[in-house]
Amino acid sequence: PMEDWLQTAAGGLGVDPVDDEMAERLLGVARDVDHGVERKLTPIATFMLGEAVQRRVAAGEDRGAAFDAALADLQGAIAVDHDA
Repeated sequence: PMEDWLQTAAGGLGVDPVDDEMAERLLGVARDVDHGVERKLTPIATFMLGEAVQRRVAAGEDRGAAFDAALADLQGAIAVDHDA
């Protein structure tokens, strides 16, 4: 199942696993990039999202709040691209 693989991947990468809600939101924004921007940019956008979360966490923000803020920023970029 997805949860088992995510636990294994998180352990291998040395990071905290994502919870079900975070995974669903991440999959949702990946879908939005795929369908609203360009399919081949999806992995790059999710990588940059992770970088943005880590930067916020390094600056002292809670991981959940950092994810929320970075996700909102990425969704804003998708909307801007979609409107162009």
